[in-house]
Amino acid sequence: MKAGNSSSEAEIRDLEDQRYKAILTGDLAAFSALCHPDLIYTHSNGDRDSLESYVKKCEAGFYRYHQIEHPIERIVATDVVAVVAGGMRASLTAGGKELELDNSCLAVWVKENSRWKFLAYQPTVLPIDSSVSAT
Repeated sequence: MKAGNSSSEAEIRDLEDQRYKAILTGDLAAFSALCHPDLIYTHSNGDRDSLESYVKKCEAGFYRYHQIEHPIERIVATDVVAVVAGGMRASLTAGGKELELDNSCLAVWVKENSRWKFLAYQPTVLPIDSSVSAT
């Protein structure tokens, strides 16, 4: 399980683009096809969803994404797992409230049956004052 597989990194970048595009455009079938059935999707408020509950909320209009940027800072990939570190800035409506998110985030992908699947997501709200740092 050697880290630093550049072909996997390129594939993961593409899959991350596909994932965000699917959510932004409301293509929940495409989003679901990218996901592992045991997806753990954490939101920036600490709530967690499974694949099923997240898709149901999106279908019902609870989450409506208007704009998303997702810069990738680093990908660490082995033969079977990839961790994506980056950001996620988004404008969305969640539960009827308009939100502007500015998060640091980690996404985890696993390779099963020669295909990468999105397994977990964990955002962290960035502090308003960027000079504040916790260690």
